[in-house]
Amino acid sequence: MKPNVQFLFDFGSPNAYLCHQVIPQIEARSGIRFDYVPVLLGGLFKLANNRSPAEANADIPNKRAYEALELQRFVQRHGLTRFRMNPHFPVNTLQIMRGAVAAQGLGCFERYVDAVFSSMWEKGCKMDDAQVIGTELSGAGLDAPALIAASQTPEVKARLLANTEQAFHRGAFGSPTFFVGAEIYFGKDRLRDVEEQALRACSQPQADRPS
Repeated sequence: MKPNVQFLFDFGSPNAYLCHQVIPQIEARSGIRFDYVPVLLGGLFKLANNRSPAEANADIPNKRAYEALELQRFVQRHGLTRFRMNPHFPVNTLQIMRGAVAAQGLGCFERYVDAVFSSMWEKGCKMDDAQVIGTELSGAGLDAPALIAASQTPEVKARLLANTEQAFHRGAFGSPTFFVGAEIYFGKDRLRDVEEQALRACSQPQADRPS
């Protein structure tokens, strides 16, 4: 039995979107399953005393240029022709991340994730605007009023907070983050390592696997 991989994501990360597009290829060839865990990136940054790359590298033009180059290389390597930078970036993702937790409870999580990632990183929508969120969810065939209502419940808010705090205590500091058992990996460029570690883990005898 192949182990599941946890994928800690926030819709505000373009690299999380890129991983989301590549993950189905990994699942198809390896049999590995990725479990998506919604976290709030802004909250994780605060807990970890971290900053976004855009902020951290604001005064390092060469590093910004290189990161943009690496992003384009990844896009080209995987044929992700629908990707484009969101003109409203950075976007406050609190509402849409709460919506992701709500979607888990309403049984439409995968459709919700596909729709919101598309709105953010293909259509370039302003996904911290409540009206835009509702329009995009409805346009994707989702029950926008039910999702928006559920996202405001104390249970959903508490679950997103708990996910984020647990991620920090396990060592996470940003998104995309992956866990294969107790092993942590950060960034889209670690996807190959994630796949290799998951395949190694599934070849170990059950008693020898790390808890």
